[in-house]
Amino acid sequence: MAPDAGFQRPVYLAVEGVIGVGKTSLTQRLARHMQWHALYEPVTENPFLARFYQDPERYAFPTQIFFLVTRYRQLARQVQPLLQQGRSVVADYALLKDPIFARLNLQGDEWDVYWDLYTALAERLPQPDLIIYLRAPLSQILDHIARRGRDFERNIDPNYLARLAQEYDRILNPAHRDDVLLLDTTGLDFVHREQDLHHLIQAIQEALRRRLLWV
Repeated sequence: MAPDAGFQRPVYLAVEGVIGVGKTSLTQRLARHMQWHALYEPVTENPFLARFYQDPERYAFPTQIFFLVTRYRQLARQVQPLLQQGRSVVADYALLKDPIFARLNLQGDEWDVYWDLYTALAERLPQPDLIIYLRAPLSQILDHIARRGRDFERNIDPNYLARLAQEYDRILNPAHRDDVLLLDTTGLDFVHREQDLHHLIQAIQEALRRRLLWV
């Protein structure tokens, strides 16, 4: 199968950002616009997640390990085969999100065990050509979370989200990484306003042109 039109090879994009920022919504629309394969993280399958939000200290380690193994397995089984078939992929997460959460939730021996496992798994996976980092103010994120109405997210502490946003800013700082495109979505509604979606897609395409050879 020939690579997607416009590129010399298939492309691997990942959309990242804080819980509720709109990763899955943008992934859906990007995949449809670009006619690429969409890959979605199976968030609701984690049996520890609801208990983690109720008792973070007790359930942080099993929650994190379950996420790490599940994310790795999905990426390993789907991304590389699709790329080898000449199909471009856009995913609503990247594996590097895992240690962003783990740094906030794990300490001591639990962190050491986690980090050894993460580094062993991460080196086996293909890396995204571009990471799209969505950023929005906390008030906008809380509104998104409330509107989608997931039961297990009702106990999320806004202070936890604020700390998470700080860690995302630290790890996905485009000043230090040339594979990150930061998109500030403050006041944008790319789900319901076509012009907002077009603005984001245009910025993403321009970033891809800078990183890859556009034919």
